Amino acid sequence: MINAVLLDFDGTVADTAPDLGHALNRQRIERQLPPLPIEQIRTQASAGSRGLLGLGFGIKPGDNGYEGMRDEFLEFYSQRLCHDTCLFPGMAELLDQLDARNLPWGIVTNKPACFTHPLMQQLGLQQRAACTICGDETTLQKPHPEPLLVASQKIAIAPEKCIYLGDDLRDVKASLAAGMLPIIANYGYLGNEGPTETWGAKYSIDHPLDLLTYL
Repeated sequence: MINAVLLDFDGTVADTAPDLGHALNRQRIERQLPPLPIEQIRTQASAGSRGLLGLGFGIKPGDNGYEGMRDEFLEFYSQRLCHDTCLFPGMAELLDQLDARNLPWGIVTNKPACFTHPLMQQLGLQQRAACTICGDETTLQKPHPEPLLVASQKIAIAPEKCIYLGDDLRDVKASLAAGMLPIIANYGYLGNEGPTETWGAKYSIDHPLDLLTYL
């Protein structure tokens, strides 16, 4: 029996790719590089600065100059945090349905708190969520199960009675390790980790409201 729903943020609850992409393309334009199309950016949007800098400049953590590029990206992003970001179609209705059924829901994301909490506030979700667990508020991040277990403790509902909805392989790995039921958001970004059928989750949805089938 499902007693709570936990959700990833980027690519699951909110379409943040346009504003993340704007920050990346601003960096590229300042270096006389052409902007990348939003379709290409979406595949890496769930991976945050690490994934987007890898896409835009072919650099990764540990490479020379990476930290400076990351800091610049995050500064540009902070300046345009919720300009084009919005909830995915059907997500507002899903959250309304969860509230109407007295089913607590919360956010578990690798996104830093300094971005997540302001976005939640601007999207009208901050006061409604039973918990919001951010990437820098736990010792380990997804795919480690710690953030999901912290959320479970905070809402006082056992992991096996929680659904975790996410759009990335790390979301499935974290929920399986935590003992939660993983469901893949096929409408999200999905990354480049291969077919979702190989991720290890039994269930997936094509629209947020499809989640109601599992409740």
